[in-house]
Amino acid sequence: MTELAFSLNDVRLSLDGNAGRVDILHGLTFDIARGDTVGMVGPSGSGKSSLLMLMGGLEQSTGGTITALGQRLDRMDEDALARFRRDHMGVVFQSFHLIPTMTALENVATPLELAGAPRAFDRASEALSEVGLADRAGHYPAQLSGGEQQRVALARALAPRPDILLADEPTGNLDEANGAAITDLLFRLSAQHGATLVLVTHAPPLAARCDRVITLRDGRIAPGQDAAA
Repeated sequence: MTELAFSLNDVRLSLDGNAGRVDILHGLTFDIARGDTVGMVGPSGSGKSSLLMLMGGLEQSTGGTITALGQRLDRMDEDALARFRRDHMGVVFQSFHLIPTMTALENVATPLELAGAPRAFDRASEALSEVGLADRAGHYPAQLSGGEQQRVALARALAPRPDILLADEPTGNLDEANGAAITDLLFRLSAQHGATLVLVTHAPPLAARCDRVITLRDGRIAPGQDAAA
């Protein structure tokens, strides 16, 4: 039987806004096998990033169930979700979210130290080497290009060796050359570490590299897709 990284059943999300209740996601149901690469595409406002936030335990659904690695995220409180992310997930955002007063090495090592990981700085150095930034470890974010900053963010996400890597528009702030380099790293390193990769993207060539593509429209899975595959 295939091991699942994710199993979503009738997942819904509604938010209260100035104009009243807004329905973002409408009863999404699908599974993702461990080790798969899955691209989530769709027009702006279709719910892609909201769905990724739910899958990362960064938002709570308002209905349905979300199971990650056999554990129900929708039943966890904030502390339990934070521990689950720490132990099992890496997240890469379009904005790099690096701490400006820390060097590249410190940005990667600090989450490892907070998690009590042994050899935090050694592991951070290894992760920076994997993304080609061994010679930039002592530089601060302001001294790095956008592509280099995203490499640091990727190293930080992968240094704990997560079971799941979530990426939200990881090439959105990069030029074509840097975007292609980050794309290559995402797929190579997630495969190398055996991580399940789920990414949100507007770039068809990036989505096409995934094992599966899930298209969202108006908070629903587009007709004709076998999203439960």
